[in-house]
Amino acid sequence: MAYGGGWVVVRNVHERVVAAPADRVWELVEGLGGSDDRLWPSPAWPPMRLDGPLAVGARGGHAMIRYAVTAYDPGRRVEFTFAPATGVHGTHSFTVAPVGPDRARLRHELVGRLAGRTRLAWPSAVRWLHDAVIEDLLDRAQDAVGVPPARRARHSAWVRLLRRVSARSSVLRNRRGAGV
Repeated sequence: MAYGGGWVVVRNVHERVVAAPADRVWELVEGLGGSDDRLWPSPAWPPMRLDGPLAVGARGGHAMIRYAVTAYDPGRRVEFTFAPATGVHGTHSFTVAPVGPDRARLRHELVGRLAGRTRLAWPSAVRWLHDAVIEDLLDRAQDAVGVPPARRARHSAWVRLLRRVSARSSVLRNRRGAGV
């Protein structure tokens, strides 16, 4: 995290070499947000949903985080731009690159400037949850190609607490919305 011109700038990268050809790993990325999404770690995390197939202009998100597909290079890269209300002025992307005939690097990168409450929420909570969901996604990629990770990502005590608090507040919001 860096500070620049009054903005908090974030660059967050996660990557893993997956024991499968790049086209097979890309098939997993292609399914993001769809009804047969084998990459996003749902139901453990709120599902990622898009309003159509992975293509420029598709909109959606996960939980309260909203974004749209703004760049798409089939087989290689997809980029999502955050909706302004998220407090992140930037993008997150998935790329797949071959590392040999039967291995590919799956990479997720978030780059943006934080605004408003997100400047405080990112370092205290959002970053930790983001890191956990992406590491779970990388585990899921390995599971999907039939070569589970030697060591699964583990959630810290802080992430477990944040998830409990978040789940509890979701239940309360849903009850209020239902008139209970």
